[in-house]
Amino acid sequence: KHYRIDLVFYHRILKCHVLIDLKLGEFDHSDSGQMNVYLNYFKENERSEGDNPPIGIILCSYKDSALVKYATGGLPQEVFVSKYLLQLPSEDDLRKIIEMDIHTSK
Repeated sequence: KHYRIDLVFYHRILKCHVLIDLKLGEFDHSDSGQMNVYLNYFKENERSEGDNPPIGIILCSYKDSALVKYATGGLPQEVFVSKYLLQLPSEDDLRKIIEMDIHTSK
């Protein structure tokens, strides 16, 4: 079988591969396992001397923070999960989001 990651970048400053898996739907616990397979492959087969271990990013339309915590906790690799927007919010909605982030970070 052949498995393919969606995007692969090399971060020159961090000196590591950054693997990005794009999901159309919401995050599922199996997505972290799939990313772990990609990271293990890159760590063993694509990493050059002096490179740091690869980092995985899963982009999905929705994520349940508790599920992400338990699905990615304890993995030997760095796996991050974030959601994407299908369209940009309106100017008013964007302003509210920014104001809310500023308020909660204080």
